[in-house]
Amino acid sequence: MASAPVSASAAPSVLLPTYARAPVAFERGEGPWSITADGTRYLDFGAGIAVNALGHAHPHLVEALTTQAGKIWHTSNLYTMPEGEKLARRLCEATFADRVFFANSGAEANEAAIKMARKHHAAKGHPERYRIITFEGAFHGRTLATIAAGGQQKYIEGFGPKVDGFDQVPFGDHAALEAAITDETAAIMIEPIQGEGGLRSVPPQCLRGLRTLCDERGLLLVFDEIQTGVGRTGKFFAHELSGVTPDIMSVAKGIGGGFPMGACLATEEAASGMTLGTHGTTFGGNPLAMAVGNAVLDVVLAPGFIEKVGQIALRLKQSLAELKDRHPQVIAEIRGEGLMLGLKLHTPNTDFVTEARAAGLLVVGAGDNVVRLLPPLIIGEAEVAEAVARLDRAASAVEASLKRPAAE
Repeated sequence: MASAPVSASAAPSVLLPTYARAPVAFERGEGPWSITADGTRYLDFGAGIAVNALGHAHPHLVEALTTQAGKIWHTSNLYTMPEGEKLARRLCEATFADRVFFANSGAEANEAAIKMARKHHAAKGHPERYRIITFEGAFHGRTLATIAAGGQQKYIEGFGPKVDGFDQVPFGDHAALEAAITDETAAIMIEPIQGEGGLRSVPPQCLRGLRTLCDERGLLLVFDEIQTGVGRTGKFFAHELSGVTPDIMSVAKGIGGGFPMGACLATEEAASGMTLGTHGTTFGGNPLAMAVGNAVLDVVLAPGFIEKVGQIALRLKQSLAELKDRHPQVIAEIRGEGLMLGLKLHTPNTDFVTEARAAGLLVVGAGDNVVRLLPPLIIGEAEVAEAVARLDRAASAVEASLKRPAAE
């Protein structure tokens, strides 16, 4: 006799306890809405941490994935994959890049970028140039190399010696940046807007200065656009806002619309050291991912789509400024660009995230006591108005808690 099924909610979890999961589970989604098994609807302004660029169950993505699933799922990179060739060419045509390497995640895309920058100099006879300058507050992934690149002690602690080759400088400290460059420096790696680090934008003139500095010193400029890319900031990629192009760029999150996928884009010159056998992946560029990636570009690169993102983002940012004026005790500052926005708070961001969820709105915490708003790019004015109303309720609840006497 078969045993009765065990309720996942009732049984103790055997998952590794590395996440502080919220006590809510979602069964399905519709556009910008996440829905629990009992039908409770949450307006999703987290989008899986900027992953669900086109919301949940977008019909074009569903059709692309299911059609491909009925054909072939996996072949490996031992063989040609036409959909991968197509997606790579489209990415090159829409960006600065000449070459693309497909991976499965943002961390893998950054690993490829790091290896590419080092290999570039080694192939030109300078293997001593392997060090990469990064910035305090950065987040580049959770592998041993990318936690070293990010430099945040809370992610490095307990995992043995920090991987060598990364030099962090304070965010916005140009003198420290200049001083960090040595004969061993290969590249400078930066997020145009720090996501995990608190929605801190790098001013356009600073990005232009980095480009000039790299050109003068023979360094490669690497942009981590994992969270800022694929239309998120009102441009296809955030560096377009400054008119600066990198030599290497990591991409993930939105490019798969929810399907695990990453990519490393580069100029022909920057990628020149990555020859046969120098890098690889089993799953990267698989037919399922490539079908979805092409479907995402069908939507995002359609005429007028990114322009509409910019328009709705402006409406949201204006509404958030009004919200800040109504709740000065709670909200200190509005940060970010496009639909990658943040509320810098006076009160703990964890409290605000909880109150927003109680109001039926999903948002994401970040460093520097910031709450991230990362809605899907398909939201309209009605969803913006509804989200702001729910943020208003969350801020009011936080304010009310400030007025309650502390428990004795």
